[in-house]
Amino acid sequence: MRAIVHVCSTCRGQSDSVPDPDGTRAGAHLVSALTTLPLPEGVEIRVVECLSACAQGCAIALTAPGKWSYVYGRMSPDHAAEILTGAARYAQAQDGVVPWRDRPEIFRKQSLARIPPLALED
Repeated sequence: MRAIVHVCSTCRGQSDSVPDPDGTRAGAHLVSALTTLPLPEGVEIRVVECLSACAQGCAIALTAPGKWSYVYGRMSPDHAAEILTGAARYAQAQDGVVPWRDRPEIFRKQSLARIPPLALED
C-alpha cells in the first residue's frame, strides 16, 4: 500500500526564520530536499500549501488508506533522509503504527498529532 508524505510548501520554518531574498520559504526548501533523494518503494511525495501547523515550523503529514495518519513539525531540509526512512517504515506497517524504537528520532520527538484511520459506516 502506498504511503503519502504531504509536505507543506508554504511553511515559514521556525518562528524566527524569514523567506530567502527571492521569497522562497523553508517549506519549499524541504520539498526540494525530499524530491532530490530517491524515494523508497511504496512512498509518494505530495506538495500541499498548508497543514495548519504554522507555529511548529515546517510540517509534513503521513497518510495511507486504512492506516493511522501522523503530522510532524519542526522539519528541515536536513531531515529529508530521516523523513523518507520513517515514511518507508510507515508504508510497511500494516496499520501505520511503527514501533517506537523503529521510528527515526525526529518522528519520536516532533510528532504533533496522530489521527485514527477513517472507518466508513455500512
